[in-house]
Amino acid sequence: MAKQIEIFRASLEDAIEILALQKLAYQSEAQIYDDWSIPPLLQTVEEIRDEFSTSVVLKAVREHSIIGSVRSHVIENTCHIGKLIVHPKWQNLGIGTRLMTEVELMYRDVARFELFTGSNSIRNFHLYHKLGYQEFRRESLGSKVELVYLEKLVIGKKKNIGYKNS
Repeated sequence: MAKQIEIFRASLEDAIEILALQKLAYQSEAQIYDDWSIPPLLQTVEEIRDEFSTSVVLKAVREHSIIGSVRSHVIENTCHIGKLIVHPKWQNLGIGTRLMTEVELMYRDVARFELFTGSNSIRNFHLYHKLGYQEFRRESLGSKVELVYLEKLVIGKKKNIGYKNS
């Protein structure tokens, strides 16, 4: 079924639909940690619109509906990847993998990719490890949540070109 899904660069007009999907997708994370105050659930329309000015936002579309998304931006020689989301109904069909692969293709010339997830988010770890990401640091966010930072090094890459929207 994932073959019926296309990936595009999202536009500012997609912000509200992506935010609604984000709030739906992150409910499972809130349940894992018994914490409904995690930042993705509290993000506002204004905040997500601001992200469009600093990040590349991709969307996975099926029959004119956004069913997945991911954000990325480059700082120095590192592509930071965030808020990989897939509609619960469409999970485990390769959509997250396709979104991640598209980000990696856009930023072929960076030296590394970096992202983070919660320490109890086993499904996220499975995906990221499958894609070649390795843990390099942990950070406590209080008593309930510990963030695990993962990276994927790109051998032989020194310069930073990044994704251009032209």
